[in-house]
Amino acid sequence: MKIYRLLTEDDTSAFCHKVSEALSKGWELYGDPTYAYDHANGVMRCGQAVTKDTDTSYSSDMKLGQQ
Repeated sequence: MKIYRLLTEDDTSAFCHKVSEALSKGWELYGDPTYAYDHANGVMRCGQAVTKDTDTSYSSDMKLGQQ
């Protein structure tokens, strides 16, 4: 089964670290990154979708970041 996550973070090195950590755990980039202005907080935000193949059956209770 393939699982999906959307990683988001302010436009800082923390975003790059979040994506790098996911890649080190076997997640793969899915599509292009996104970049948008968050008017409510006055900051730029980044997003990157990632996917991972897993033998685990899907459940809405699963913690995707722990897969």
